[in-house]
Parts: sequence; structure tokens; C-alpha cells
Amino acid sequence: MDRYVNAHEVEFDQLPLEEHDILAGRPAAAAKTLGEFLGTELGLWTLTAGTVRDVEVDEVFVVLAGDATVRFETGESIELAPGVVVRLHAGERTEWEVRSTLRKIYVAAG
Repeated sequence: MDRYVNAHEVEFDQLPLEEHDILAGRPAAAAKTLGEFLGTELGLWTLTAGTVRDVEVDEVFVVLAGDATVRFETGESIELAPGVVVRLHAGERTEWEVRSTLRKIYVAAG
């Protein structure tokens, strides 16, 4: 990444979703790595409407756009909307229910 990027104008690279991880709808995932920052990966990620499950990495993210709920195996859930900041831990199993296309900027362990 150069000095700046407009997070709403980035061209994303499509990410494959495993059929067994798609629980509802026809969601599509995409990401764009922006570079490294102090030994971590900095990037943008997006997921269209639908429900998917995932196994997380160590990550902190800020929601830039969209409306979603992320649910954890523990029963905890977090409502995602622009401005919400979330910390994920490696190995956590999650379910993402996206109602309108979610876009986040993340910093993840390298």
C-alpha cells in the first residue's frame, strides 16, 4: 500500500468458500491485502449476504460498512455495524450472518 487507499474503491480478490461452510444464501467473500504493519498483515475483507462458518486467526478489525451478526461457539454474539471494533482469537469457531454486504479493515497475525 502506498500512503493511502480508499477502502470503498479497492478491487478485491475473490476468496473461495467451501460448500460445507455455507449455511444460508449464496455469500461471496473477497479480500485485499494492503501490506504488512509491524509484523502483521493489514487488509480489507468483504462478505456478501448469507451465512457462513469460519475458524478464526488472531485478528482485530473495524467494520467499515454493512450489517451482520457474528456468533461464537460459546453462545456470545456481536452485532456488526460501521464503527464496531472486534478482537478475534486464533481457533475460535464462528458463524457470520450477513444481512447487507460487510466490509472491514483488519490487522491479523502474520
